[in-house]
Amino acid sequence: MLLTTGQAAEELGCAVTTFRRLVRAELLPGLSHRGVRVMAPLEVVQAVRARHRAPLEQLVVREVAVLRVDAAQRVQEPDRDWIGFSTSLTPEDMLKALRGWWRCDAASVAAGGVLPVTLAGYVVAVLTSLSQWEKNEHGRHAFPDAVLAGYITDLTRPTKHLTATAAQDRAVADLLLGTRLTSHSGGAIAYVATNNAS
Repeated sequence: MLLTTGQAAEELGCAVTTFRRLVRAELLPGLSHRGVRVMAPLEVVQAVRARHRAPLEQLVVREVAVLRVDAAQRVQEPDRDWIGFSTSLTPEDMLKALRGWWRCDAASVAAGGVLPVTLAGYVVAVLTSLSQWEKNEHGRHAFPDAVLAGYITDLTRPTKHLTATAAQDRAVADLLLGTRLTSHSGGAIAYVATNNAS
């Protein structure tokens, strides 16, 4: 059974624009096109709906920053060609697209030790090695030493690509990728309590 974007969004309990972000980021397999309409298999939408909540309580910090992005868009900047996330980006382009420039409390981002990247409320990439940052004249921060610890290319399974060399970074990426992570913020960076009792 195929669903329209509106039906798929209703099944997921989200806005149509939110579901379209997943489509534009190429995170959903098996989509078909009928004219200008995108159709999604019911089982794909159900698999996305069944994604588990991110187990933030397993992290050893009390709070983590979350980078909330849209589907990748081209930009004309000296250090990158894209901003946002898409499965079609190379790992190198993906890292450049995600490591800055953002309005944030850079020290709080660094203290969390990990930066889950969410699109439409799902963790699609994970950045680590955030201890160093730069600030530009617009008050935005970038993390030039950030490492792309991993990313997904299919949200339904999810299909994970662990790209960090450090075992700890790979483990945290494996823990978080493909999970649901709700965050609220007026900007790109949100701060979420881990509810870690220790």
